[in-house]
Amino acid sequence: MDNTLTAILLGILEGMAEFLPISSTGHLILAQSFFGYDPGQWKQFNVVIQLGAILAVMLNYWRLFWDMGTGLLRRDPTSWRFARNIVLGFLPAAVIGLMAKDVINEMLESPLVVAWALLLGGIAILVLERVVKPGPDNGVAALPMRTAVAIGFAQCLAMIPGTSRSASSILGALAMGTGRKTAAEFSFFLAVPTMLGASVVKIADDPALLSGGTTIGWWEIGLGFTAAFVTALLVIRAFVAYVSKHGFAPFAWYRIVIGGGTLLWLTLG
Repeated sequence: MDNTLTAILLGILEGMAEFLPISSTGHLILAQSFFGYDPGQWKQFNVVIQLGAILAVMLNYWRLFWDMGTGLLRRDPTSWRFARNIVLGFLPAAVIGLMAKDVINEMLESPLVVAWALLLGGIAILVLERVVKPGPDNGVAALPMRTAVAIGFAQCLAMIPGTSRSASSILGALAMGTGRKTAAEFSFFLAVPTMLGASVVKIADDPALLSGGTTIGWWEIGLGFTAAFVTALLVIRAFVAYVSKHGFAPFAWYRIVIGGGTLLWLTLG
C-alpha cells in the first residue's frame, strides 16, 4: 500500500480508537498483519501521531483545563481535587509501565494476544453493562481519592495490547459507581499524561526517533498527525454524547466481532 494512504489510514485509526473503547494499539497491530507493512519503519510515526490525539483532548476541553490551571494558582479546592485525581489515576500506569515494559514490548508483536483481548474485553463490557448501574455524573473533581486510584490500576490492564486504555479505565470507573459521562471524560483526561509518558519512554529507549531514525518521512508523519487530530476531535464529543444516553454495548459487540474474526483469520491463515 502507498505510504501516503497508509499514513492517513493509521492516523484515522489512532484518532478514532484511542478514545473509543476498542484499542488503538490493537488496531494498529492488526493493521500491520493485514496490510503487511514493516512496523519498524513506522515507529517514529506512531509516536508522533499520538500527540495529535492528545492535542484534540486539549482543544476539546481547553476551557476546563484553563479554568483548572488558573484555579490551581488561586488555590481553588475543586481545581486541586481535579489535579489530584488525574495524578492518582496516572501513577499506577507510570510505575507498572516502567517495571513491565519489556514484557509489554513482547506482547506488542502478537496479533493473537490482541484478538483475545478484544474478544474478552467485549464480553466484559456487556457483563458490566448488565450488572452495574451507572452512578451520578458529578465530574472528575468530585471523585474520591480511592476511586481515582482504582481507575488508575484498571487502566493498567491496557498494557495488554487489544484491551484498550479507554475501555479499561472506563470500565474501572463504572465498576466504582461513576456515571458514564464522568467515566468517559476521566479516561480522556488520563490519556494526556499517560500517552505523553509512554512517548517519553519510547524516545528514551530509542533516541533515533527524534532524529528521523526511520524511513517514513515527515510528509507521512504530518498527514498521520493531522488525521489523528481531526478524527479524535470529532470522536471525543460524539462519544460522550452517545454513551451518556445509550451506554457501551455497541462497542462491546464491535470488539467481539473484530476479535472473533481475527481469531478465525489467524486460525485458517
